[in-house]
Amino acid sequence: MPSLTLSDKKKPALNIIRKETALFLVLLLFGLVVLPMCIWFTGQIVFGAYGGTDYGEFFGALNMRIRSLDPFAWFLVLSPWLVCQVARLMRLGWRAVGKL
Repeated sequence: MPSLTLSDKKKPALNIIRKETALFLVLLLFGLVVLPMCIWFTGQIVFGAYGGTDYGEFFGALNMRIRSLDPFAWFLVLSPWLVCQVARLMRLGWRAVGKL
C-alpha cells in the first residue's frame, strides 16, 4: 500500500480552493454583467425611463460607484455570491437539524 505524502494530503484542499475561487469569479462576473442588465430592464418595465439616456449610462453610474467603493454597489455586485453562501448555510443547518 503506497504511503500518502504531504502533497497528496494537500490536493483535496487545493481542489476546494480552486472550486470556490471559480465559483466566486463566475458569480462576481454575473453580478457585474448580468445582474445590472436585469435590474435596468426590470426598472424600465416597472418604473419607466431611467434618469439617464440608456443602459450604458446606468452601467457607467454603477461602475463609478463600484470604483469609489460604495458599499451598496458592492453589495449589489456580490449579492449572487452572498445568496449562494446563505443557501449553503441553510442547507448545512437543515442537515444538522435532520440528524438530531
